[in-house]
Parts: sequence; structure tokens; C-alpha cells
Amino acid sequence: MSLTYTAGSLVAARGREWVVLPESAPDMLVLRPLGGSEDDIAAVFPSFEKVRPAEFAPPGPDDLGDQRSAGLLRTALRIGFRSGAGPFRSLASIAVEPRAYQLVPLLMALRQRTVRLLISDDVGIGKTVEAGLIAKELLAQGEAARLAVLCSPALAEQWQSELREKFAIDAELVLASTVSRLERGLELGQSLFDKHPYTIISTDFIKSTRHREDFVRHCPDLVIVDEAHSCVAADDAAQGSASTSNQLRHELLRKISADTGRHLLLLTATPHSGKESAFRNLLGLVRPELATLDLESPAGRAKLAEHFVARKRADVRDYLTKEDGLADDSLAERTAFPSDRWTKDEPYKLAPAYRALLDDAIAYARDRVATAGEQGKREARIAWWSVIALLRSMVSSPAAAAQTLKTRSESAAARTAQEADALGFPVAADSADNDRLEGMDVAPGAAESEEAGARLLELSQRAAELVGPAGDAKLKALTRHLKSLIADGYHPIVFCRYIPTAEYLATQLEGKLGKKTRIAAVTGTLSPQQRLERIEQLAAETAEAAGEAGDPAVRRVLIATDCLSEGVNLQHHFDAVVHYDLAWNPTRHDQREGRVDRYGQKRDQVRVITMFGEDNGIDGKVLEVLFMKHRQIMKDLGISVSVPDETASGVTDAVVEWLLLHGRQGSQESLFELDSHQESFDRIEREWNSAAEREKTSRSKYAQRAIHPEEVAREVAAVRAALGGAEEVRDFALEALGGLDTLVRDPRDGSGDFTAQPGGAPAGLRDALAATLGGRLVEEDREIPFRTTPAVARGEAALVRTDPVIGAIASYVLDSALDTNTPGPRPARRCGVVTTDAVTTRTTLLLVRYRFHLTLPSRNGERQLVAEDARLLAYEGMPSRARWLDDDATAALLSARATANTHEQLVRNQIAKDLNGLPDLAAHLTEYGTRLAAELDSSHRRVRKANEEIVRGLKVVPQEPADVLGVYVYLPQQPAPAASAPTVSGAEA
Repeated sequence: MSLTYTAGSLVAARGREWVVLPESAPDMLVLRPLGGSEDDIAAVFPSFEKVRPAEFAPPGPDDLGDQRSAGLLRTALRIGFRSGAGPFRSLASIAVEPRAYQLVPLLMALRQRTVRLLISDDVGIGKTVEAGLIAKELLAQGEAARLAVLCSPALAEQWQSELREKFAIDAELVLASTVSRLERGLELGQSLFDKHPYTIISTDFIKSTRHREDFVRHCPDLVIVDEAHSCVAADDAAQGSASTSNQLRHELLRKISADTGRHLLLLTATPHSGKESAFRNLLGLVRPELATLDLESPAGRAKLAEHFVARKRADVRDYLTKEDGLADDSLAERTAFPSDRWTKDEPYKLAPAYRALLDDAIAYARDRVATAGEQGKREARIAWWSVIALLRSMVSSPAAAAQTLKTRSESAAARTAQEADALGFPVAADSADNDRLEGMDVAPGAAESEEAGARLLELSQRAAELVGPAGDAKLKALTRHLKSLIADGYHPIVFCRYIPTAEYLATQLEGKLGKKTRIAAVTGTLSPQQRLERIEQLAAETAEAAGEAGDPAVRRVLIATDCLSEGVNLQHHFDAVVHYDLAWNPTRHDQREGRVDRYGQKRDQVRVITMFGEDNGIDGKVLEVLFMKHRQIMKDLGISVSVPDETASGVTDAVVEWLLLHGRQGSQESLFELDSHQESFDRIEREWNSAAEREKTSRSKYAQRAIHPEEVAREVAAVRAALGGAEEVRDFALEALGGLDTLVRDPRDGSGDFTAQPGGAPAGLRDALAATLGGRLVEEDREIPFRTTPAVARGEAALVRTDPVIGAIASYVLDSALDTNTPGPRPARRCGVVTTDAVTTRTTLLLVRYRFHLTLPSRNGERQLVAEDARLLAYEGMPSRARWLDDDATAALLSARATANTHEQLVRNQIAKDLNGLPDLAAHLTEYGTRLAAELDSSHRRVRKANEEIVRGLKVVPQEPADVLGVYVYLPQQPAPAASAPTVSGAEA
């Protein structure tokens, strides 16, 4: 008759020990190797295989390690944990250590039965990580089974890599370019959203009627929407292509959110966009009742706070401090955002030939607008957009001007004035809506009719003759600015408006910025994936050229259009921005600068140079009216307030009208003295001030108050106690590899990166590394780079607990510590005796592993889990009269170092006393496990305290007995004895 084993109990089978999992049945045991991972789970049939109860063997007195043993063994054990016993099931299995403030949205989510959140943290704070944390946790808890991320196609690959590298979520891309391939692999009647549980979907692709209905029918139970502000419009929004696009996206989200059981996360850094009604419409997608809340009342704001989080950098730069209401700064966390940007406006003057060309172009534009105005409204609007395209290209570069002057205008095909506006606005203006960035860097056309062709062709030929620094003073000025930035050690990005300009600059700058400067161009001619590959290639080329010594003369310069100005993270490779073409909306500059000025930027100060033509008749006033006001608002509020498109267009339209009337030399100061323009500017000023005031009010009125910092501090402390931190992983890897006879090179250059050659390591470790890194690399004893970033190339290792290489090292350290017959070096041992001045009385440190059987209720039913936890316990004196230390004093023992040698016989006598006394400690270890289970139960309930239904039925039961993995004795240093005797050195004790 076979025995019945409870979940969490130990059994012996197949020559090793296993933990019984809850999925087991009387006739089939589902087992996980003791200390193993989920990948090693096996099924055993007791009727056919021998299975017997097992107990974890205590340490032996003959296998003594040195002072590092306890720390190495504990970290090796904790790295093996993939699901802790605490309320956060996923934190042990992700490759990123979240900042404390990034746990706030997660805590908010866990208090809701159906998660509905609007996450509106400032640019660069880490909304992607916050959303990824929530998604991973809901999937790990079984609260969600499938995931879809809706985003722009330009950001899809970045979302895919973030989810894969940081959260181990392998999502399929659903884009216009991939859907045919995906659909070919479907069975009859199957939806690709059913076949692929995790998808990243182009919002524009899926909003069309054909695909929208299929997605809505098979929509996952968890949806993340990036740049959610582009999915709503203000109630008074102007009609046109933009609002139609917004309406389609809004209709899609309205249908998705209608399912009240679906988890929905909306992400945006600009929830208001200057319009209260747009903000209300966004809230209505989170929950319909939020759209009509009285946000002036405390009750209304409290309700909103359950679903809305919006913080700027100043709110989280220093977090969990006494200023946040905590008793001390022991858990204080400083996030190294760059300080205020260094900004400078740099003017340039046109060369004489270029001035003459621009004057002739303005004269043509004036004649064309006047003639079209007599032909009708449609013709007038076509001419207007053609003229704006001409002027913008002209002040961009001779290459863009030449292209525009010989290309047909986009609006020329319009049948009505409204259609002309719909076609002309996106290409000629700079919308704040990032949804319009894709494909908008093509040089626009200016030709509308055959009659104008000859005149424009002549202007185009003249423009083509002005390429190069002799005829193009703007290019000459850029070269000067870039040389200055490079000399100061910066890696700049140059942003242009048009593809011909970017390609022209890349060609002209080659060889002009120093022999060791690498230049690359990224434009809309490349696919989103190719853009990222081009950037990584540039970074790799400069890293290779710089060599191990890091040649400071090697620099990289990226020339880019606005296809890179939103969403793509560039802070790891670049630290300065040059606005070569002045955008006609300050929000576009914010988007550009936000690519490098964000968390993860190593420079404390990002440099920004804005180039403007002081004599081209346009740039000066756009800079003065739009940009100066924008900067003042940002300085006052600490955040950027988006400039509505109609506001920016009102200013630039007035500037162009004046330019056509008075020419480039006209006194633009009088522009603001005309009644018609003054009234328009006054209205724009009032609207902008109003938007800024609303934003300021909302930031204080709707500040995140649902989760108090003290609650975050409590959970952060618990997570760190259970899993450790990033520094612990790096220190472990360095010590373990050194102890395993690998050749470690740590440059100590501040990066945290180091390399190791595995040639001298034991065969078992080399085999494990070959399985993850490739056999050839290990066989040829090449250097393995260990990097602090989770995004690493093949043949490299990331210094995060979930990296396969770190896992292989930890497994070897743990297995070799438990198996005394392992050949070769064994850096961690289960026993040790150290003489040290860190203690004044005999002290013993225990490394104890606890197992818990968890019953976790969810809306999809109860889940039965077995989780492990490693704890350090310490006592003074002998086991029979142990005086137990608190957690801080216990942890301090890990840093104690031997200060004297220890007599060999004394070592054996002392360790034998503790090992023989382990039965005397059993009652305390059991009581500690019971107390730990109660703390875990309380933690689960605390995190989910707002929803009693979620915690009903929750149980945390400790599995007895606890496993004593290590016993380490610390003896106080005594005066050296006179007689000589055999000793164990401090390094080996």
C-alpha cells in the first residue's frame, strides 16, 4: 500500500530528494527537485518506482568552509527561488529590480478584483516597467491567462523586447507586416488571438472594422494600452483625419472596456492634453462612473485615486524618506534622473546665395497664395499647404528644398477645402500627437499645377547647388556645435524634420567630426526593427573601436528624423540632443529630448541645443512665441504641458501670413501690433495658461494618495529580505567565479561590468555554462562579459537573478555545497568556524530553508502552491541556552571577517557542539516558521486589504521540519596563546 504525501513534504526517488507539489494525486506524485526550478518538475508513479519519505540531512563536521560560505550559500539558494511565499508571486522571476515607487501601481492593482488603472507618470519614470510588473503578477497569480498590448507600430518591437528581456513574457507581434504570416498558421475557424496568448498589436492596424471585431470577440482578459491619450478626443475637437482616427481607436477601447471582468491598464504621460473633456473621456474608459465624478469633492478625488496615478520626477527622485512620513531614511531610495537639462538656443544666418533663394521662394509663395485666393476656397487651401511645405523645406536644408520643389503637393488631389486641410496639415505641421509621426518625415511636395512647374524647377536647381558648408551656413554651424559636444565627451543625436535633410547631413558630416567619430542616420525609410538595429550597430561599432581601455576620442553621432522622437529609449547610447530643424510645436522637442533625458541616463546633465535661423523670417518668432512660453510653464510646474495643435498652428499661421505679406526683412515686432493677430495671440495665451493651471491643479488635487509611502516601505523591506538586491547578485557572481578558479577581470570603472574566463573552472560548471552560452565559447576559454543591464547579446551574461548563466553558477555552488564528493573547488560549505573581532561572545549563524503550502484564492478559483524561503537566524551561547538575535544583528554577521587564525582542534570541538545541539533548536525553528507563516498570511491580506473577497480562503501553512542548510560559528578574538599548535587560517576557517 502506497503512502500519501502532503504538499510541501520531502520524498526520495530516483537517487535524489524532491518536494511534493499540490498537483499530486495518490497514484501520481508531481515533484520538484529540492532546490530545483520549475523546469525540473517531474511526475513519478509510486506503483512503478520506489518512493520513500525523506528528511533533509544536517551538515557534517568534516566539511568546513571559509568566512564567505554563509553568504555564498544563502545567495545561491535565493537565486534558485522563482516564486517566493510573499504576496508578490512574480518578483523572483523577473530580470529587473523595480524602483520602490514603481511598486505603487502594482499595490493599487492588487487591491482591485478587476484591475482598471490609468498610469500617467511623467516621461522617463518607467510606465512600461510598472505595467509589466502588473501584467507579470496577474499572470503568475492566475488572475489573467492572456495578454494584449496595444501600441503604435513604431513601438511594438520595443515592447516585445522589454517584456521578453525583463519579464520573460514572449509576445507575438501583430502588425500589418506580420498578420499574413500569422494567419497562415491558424486552424480552420481559429483566431490568432486565441492561438497566441501574448500579443503586441498595432493600434492602427487593429482599429479597422475587419480586424477590430475579431479582436473584440477574442480579446484577452488583460489589455495594456500605450499612449492612451491618442485613443480619445475632446468633445469640441475639430473634425478631420486626426479626430476620425481618434474616434476609431476610442470605439475599439470602448468595446474592450465594456467587459467589466477584463483587466485594463491605460498608459500616458499626458492624460489632459490641455482638454478637460478629453481627460474625462479617458477616465470613462477606466470605469464609466469616473467620467462623471465630482472631482472637486474629497469623495470624488478619493474614488479617482483608486484608479489613477500621476507623478512627476520630483515626486519620486527621493522616495521613502522621513519627508514621506517614515520614521527614518533606512529604506530611502534616490533615483538618478538627470538634473535640469542644459539648454541653449544657437542662431545662424543664411549665406547670401541662400538668402536670395529664400527671398525668391517667398515671392513665389506670395504670388501663388494671392492667385489661388481669387480661384476659390479649395484652391486657396491647396496653395496654403503647398506654400508651408515649400517654406519649411527651404529652411530645413538645400536637399529637402530641392526635393520639395520638384514633388507634387499632397493636397493638390483634394476635391474640397476640408479635404485639402486633412491632407495638408499632417505633412506640413508638427502635431503633438505621436500617432502621426510614422511616415511624416517624407519631404512634402509644393507643386500644384503645370504652370508653376518651370518656376519651381528653377528654384530646385538653385537649391541643389547650395549643398555643402560653402552655401549652407546652417550645416557649417551644426558642424561647429557637434565638434564642441564631442570635445566635451558627449554622444549627440541630431533631429531633423525631413528624410532628405537627415541623409544630407550624414553624408556631409562624414569625416568632418574626427577620425574616431562614427555617424549613422535613422529615418522613416527603415522599418521600426531596422531603426533599432541601426542604433545598436552604431553603439557596437563605437564600443569595438574604443576597445577595452575605452578610448575617449571615440564618439557616436546619430542623425534622426522624428520617427525616433517618441517611445524609443536611447538614454543608454546618447546624452545630448541637437534640434537641427525647429519644430512648430514645443511638444515635439519634449518628445525628442525625452528619448535621452530619462531614468537610466548615466550623465547627470543632458545637453540640448536648439538651432534657429535668425534671418529666415520664421524661426525667430516661433521660438519666441511658442518655445519661450512653453519653457516658462515647464519651469513653473516642473512638467511639460502639451501645446494643443490648434494653438501651435494659430501662431505659425500668423507668422507665415506676415512673411508672405512683408517678406523676410519685414519687422516682425509689428506682427503683434495688428489687431487681427493680437486678438488671436491673446486667445492662445489664455488657452495655454488655462491648460497649465488645470495641469497644476490636477497634479496637486489628484496626487497619488491611495498608497501611503509607509505601506510601500513595508513591502519593499519584505521583498529585499526574501530575495536580496542587484548588488548581492553581482557580489555573489564575483566571489563564486573567483572561488571556482575562473579568471575574473573587474575593471572597477563604475559600470559594474566585469569579465570571466571559464577555462580553469570545474568540468561541471563548464558544462552548465556551455549549455547556456554555447560550447565553443567555453571550449575556447573566451572572456564572458557580465553586464549590469538585463539586455545582453549572445555570449554575455546579465547580472540579474533570472539570467541562465547566473542560475547555472548558483546551482553549481548550491549543489557542490550539498555534495561533499563534488570534485574541484567548492566555494560554499555548510559549516564554518571563524575567529573575529565582530563579536564579543560566542555566536552561531544558521541558514534555514522553510517550505510553505499556500492556498491562494482568485477570481478563477483557488490555487495550491508550494513556495520556499531562506532565512538567517543567529543566537549567542550554546544551543541549549540560546539567546536569539534580532534580524539586523543576524544580517551583520555576514560581513564579519576573520581577524585571527583558529586552532584546528578548537574548530572541530566548536562546530560539533552546535551540530549535536540542533535538536535543542528544533522548537525555536518550528516556532519561527509558524511566525513567518503568520507574517506571510498578514502580508497577503495587507496587500489585498481593499478586497475581502480576494483574501477569503487564503492559507499559509509551514511544512515541518525546516531544513538547516548551514551552521557557522563566530568566536570572539582572544589573546594569542603562548604555545604553538596546528591552526586553521582565517581564510579557511
